Amino acid sequence: MPSPTEITVAQLSRLVGTPDAPVILDVRINEDFDADPRILPASRRHDFHDAADWASRYSGQKVVVSCQKGLKLSQGAAAWLRHAGAEAFSLEGGFEAWRAAGELLVTIQILPPRDALGRTIWVTRARPKIDRIACPWLIRRFIDPHAVFLFVAPAEVPAVADRFGATPFDIDGIFWSHRGEAAAPDHTCTFDTMIAEFGLVSPALNRLATIVRAADIARPDLAPQAAGLLAASLGLSRMFRDDLAQLDAAMVLYDAFYRWCRDATDEAHTWPATGGKA
Repeated sequence: MPSPTEITVAQLSRLVGTPDAPVILDVRINEDFDADPRILPASRRHDFHDAADWASRYSGQKVVVSCQKGLKLSQGAAAWLRHAGAEAFSLEGGFEAWRAAGELLVTIQILPPRDALGRTIWVTRARPKIDRIACPWLIRRFIDPHAVFLFVAPAEVPAVADRFGATPFDIDGIFWSHRGEAAAPDHTCTFDTMIAEFGLVSPALNRLATIVRAADIARPDLAPQAAGLLAASLGLSRMFRDDLAQLDAAMVLYDAFYRWCRDATDEAHTWPATGGKA
């Protein structure tokens, strides 16, 4: 049984990727991190030596701290966070327990550089529909909750990326984009690319990626849910003139699809309800 100030791997796993996910902090020593430089989804690294200095940044927030084994470093850092007003827990068993359970880990070497405020900055074409909403959802839920997205005229994406230190995505000829010939059976969209490159391969995200790809490249035969995602996405694009407002509104749509992919694919809905009268 974990103590009242610990959270289990199973408990944290159910929260990762959802709007209720806590802030996750990685306080492993450099030697342990260098031995496996992956991180828990959406987590940030901090030096445990400076916990008294950075703990106040998380006042009023729910925080989970992970070190290598879930012992002195994460428990001490969590105690400092509680002292600073956070609702803080240490991860039982730490990074080793999370890894042993086969939970998602993010490949950090591929992560774009952060700005002075610690955020990753991304830029893409304005008026998003599918891929350019799905990718920001993935980044904010699994990579960087505070990521900034700039939507600009298509021709200006490369120049804006260069002048503003942003990472371009979902345009031709760049790393974070579609792969394969458009008509080829193995053609994938940018959402697929991000899942693969960040190491976020899981049954739920793989299922969601198929739906996103089917809607994005007009292949409804790949997933019956694609037609619904496309219809909802096109409706949202006509409800909002502001791309950021559209992104904010669409987050719950992708949250719902993700939870269906993770938890509800076996559930059916019929009418009349079982046992009811016709």
